[in-house]
Amino acid sequence: MESNASSMARVLLILSVIFTLFSSSNGVVGGAFEENFSKSCPGTHFKTSKDGQIWYLTLDQVSDCGFITKQSYRFGWYSTKLKLVGGDSAGVVTAFYMCSEVEAGPLRDEIDFEFLGNRTGQPYLIQTNVYNNGSGGREMRHQLWFDPTLDFHTYSILWNSHQIVFFVDKVPIRVYKNANHTNNFFPAQRPMYVFSSIWNADNWATRGGLDKINWENAPFVASYKDFTIDACPWKNPYPACASSTTQHWWDQNNTWHLSSKEKIDYAWVQRNFVVYNYCQDTVRNKYKPQECWLNPLD
Repeated sequence: MESNASSMARVLLILSVIFTLFSSSNGVVGGAFEENFSKSCPGTHFKTSKDGQIWYLTLDQVSDCGFITKQSYRFGWYSTKLKLVGGDSAGVVTAFYMCSEVEAGPLRDEIDFEFLGNRTGQPYLIQTNVYNNGSGGREMRHQLWFDPTLDFHTYSILWNSHQIVFFVDKVPIRVYKNANHTNNFFPAQRPMYVFSSIWNADNWATRGGLDKINWENAPFVASYKDFTIDACPWKNPYPACASSTTQHWWDQNNTWHLSSKEKIDYAWVQRNFVVYNYCQDTVRNKYKPQECWLNPLD
């Protein structure tokens, strides 16, 4: 298993498209695409709806496609609505993730949502992962309780100094705790850019790379809308988010733990939809990683 971040090492071009972003004053504010994002694909692979509210990213044999925020952030709430590629999508990965380096360097921090395509009739898998200082290996995989190709669904990341929570339609599917707050394996020190992309990962994504992309089905199109960032913008040399603060809703006590309802939803997901959990993989991990001993419900 590997991350999608390497696919973003492209020449960044700017597309002049209007898109309204829904967020508070702490995050990205409304405005033109070129004010907040840069893209990494030809204009033919990045299109929008007539009103500019939906972004269509295309993958074919000519190019993949993605975009990145111009601003980096440390801690906050990151969310988008996404409709995945339908039909035979084996080998195709659509991603929504965060990374501390634009070109995914060897010492990067990273928080990943990756959607692994599959053969027609087989369910999509969601792979989440966390990198710290260039090391990953914290993968989890889930199935979904709906078909993500039929309509838009919301995928969100809550990141503060206590935990990282991955949400699907406001349901927490994964909680990654900060083990004793010493940053042993928790990305807490560096700001991150926010990325989205669709790319060719048929060397690993579907059945470990056994199922390759069928290019006869190209182009593959992923649709994004309602991109939201409510987070602490990083500004050198003295960023407001240099240390943890409770002035923002996403860094207050009630966001350090799941709510009562979220705990019920989380338990339901764990019982029914977990496909792989690195914490339970004794082949890969001779010794259980420290954060695996923490109770995500605490």
